[in-house]
Formats: sequence, C-alpha cells, structure tokens
Amino acid sequence: MNEEEKLRLARAFTERLPAPEEIRDDWGRFIIETALPEGVWSRPGLNQRDRSLITIAALTARNMPHELKLHIERGRENGLSRAEIGELIMHMAVYAGFPCAVEGMRLAREVFDGESES
Repeated sequence: MNEEEKLRLARAFTERLPAPEEIRDDWGRFIIETALPEGVWSRPGLNQRDRSLITIAALTARNMPHELKLHIERGRENGLSRAEIGELIMHMAVYAGFPCAVEGMRLAREVFDGESES
C-alpha cells in the first residue's frame, strides 16, 4: 500500500473514529499500523470471524457503544450471523454484567434493523 492509499484509508477510518483535525491523519495512520490492515487484524493464527467474536465480547464487557456498533457491523461482514452475535452478547451478561449486555443488545438491534432497511 503506497502513502496515498494509506492516507485515503486513514481518512476513511477517521470518518468513523474521529479525532481533532490537527492530528486526524496521524490518528488514521496509527489505526492502520496497529489494527488493520497492517496490524493485529492481519496476524496469522485467528481468522477474521474469530477476531470479530473476540472484539465484540471485549467491547461489550467494556461498555464501549460507539466501537461496539462498528464491530457488530464488521462482525456481520466477517460472517457472523445475527443469532451468533445475540448469543455472544447474552453470554456476556453473565461475565460482564447485565447493563453491558443490555447496551450490547440495543446496539445489535440497531445494526440489524439497519440491515433490513438496505
């Protein structure tokens, strides 16, 4: 990936994960280098689907709604079914607490409802 492509991708990320204008491009490049496409999401050992399961569980447990919504969408793109995502979030109620799972279910419903409209 050349520098122009990296900048384009970085700006696409910062549309969803905004930062102050003064550091927007650096923030986007940091995401590229640490997460994807060059970071942890590209490592061998786990497929994208499994990484999505892990990430949804972690974000549910930490009650991080903005990022959770993005990763529910990504999980669907990576092959997770609606039922699997719902089961995962329900499972998290026991380990992360019901308030976290309630928020996760709300966000899953929001993503799923958006799918049927498109």
